[in-house]
Amino acid sequence: MIQQISPHDFSNQYVPNRHIEDGDYVIYYKENSILLKANGDDFALSQKKDLGEFLNQTASVFLFALNNIPCFLILDQLVLDESQFIYKDLSFFRTARQREIAWISILGFQLKNWYAQNQFCGKCGTRTQQKSDERALICPNCNTIVFPKISPAIIVAIISNNKLLLARNASFPASWYSLIAGYADVGESLEETVIREVKEEVGLDVKNIRYYRSQPWPISSSMMIGFIAEADENQPIVIDNKEITHAEWFERGHLPAHPPKISISGEMIEKFEKGEL
Repeated sequence: MIQQISPHDFSNQYVPNRHIEDGDYVIYYKENSILLKANGDDFALSQKKDLGEFLNQTASVFLFALNNIPCFLILDQLVLDESQFIYKDLSFFRTARQREIAWISILGFQLKNWYAQNQFCGKCGTRTQQKSDERALICPNCNTIVFPKISPAIIVAIISNNKLLLARNASFPASWYSLIAGYADVGESLEETVIREVKEEVGLDVKNIRYYRSQPWPISSSMMIGFIAEADENQPIVIDNKEITHAEWFERGHLPAHPPKISISGEMIEKFEKGEL
């Protein structure tokens, strides 16, 4: 999956009061694109020394470390000679050969959005400040503390004998299918979320729900929690015609186009195809 970047090392341990140095990585976004250096057919993260004078008087914040090199998010708008760099739309993470660049790009984007969305206290409206000892924002007026938002969501492989239920979301390209997924609601256990989401989206009752594994998904600030469940294929499939436009049972060897293994959905589908799920 995309967060598995071995042999590269990633650490999300927050380092307070760390100031950016010449060799540190600089993470900067223009809308939905990240600033990178072209390196032949590959890309590299920009470093402070690459930007030099362009970083004067710009605000930055420590994010995490890649291969023990600190990564900093630039919060202000940069004005620079773009001919020396390239902006890559974040969608490149799905097919990028350099997994470490893809992972850093979308994780930094999650935190960039969080900082942008929490510049002011949601309780009293005062401008927030970075907390000095942890990754959080604090209101200097009412002391409200805000941590990065992570939304729990289930994703479930529904199996009946040698068949797997796959569905096409309204936002998917034609012929593209994936697993049923959805966000946990207030007061729900994850198992209850599985039962509700499956019933709402495809009208099936499921049983024998068991945990598979989880995956952080920064693009939507989610934690995807994977499950496997069983269902009787003789039940009628009733799609919601909102999120889901089509769903059906597929046998091994006859699966439609689906997500790659960088996502937990793609990994689970591939494991089913190999008889390992």
